[in-house]
Amino acid sequence: MEGTGGGFRKDLVSKLLQLHFTDSKTKVGGDALRLMAELLTIFVVEAAIRSVRQAQAEDLALVDMDQLEKVLPQLLLDF
Repeated sequence: MEGTGGGFRKDLVSKLLQLHFTDSKTKVGGDALRLMAELLTIFVVEAAIRSVRQAQAEDLALVDMDQLEKVLPQLLLDF
């Protein structure tokens, strides 16, 4: 996705991280936000690719939540 401008905005990543912090004073640096945004982008792209492969293995023309649910356990273990 390099050069396509895709990915997660830093303010969105920051908000997502803040929702899971137990201490409201916890701060996240700019480098950490960029790294987390890149990790989220890779995770979402990998989930999409694996879901497409699962749909192809099932001879389906469309990917839906069923294929994502089938690949999600292994995806989570891989990350």
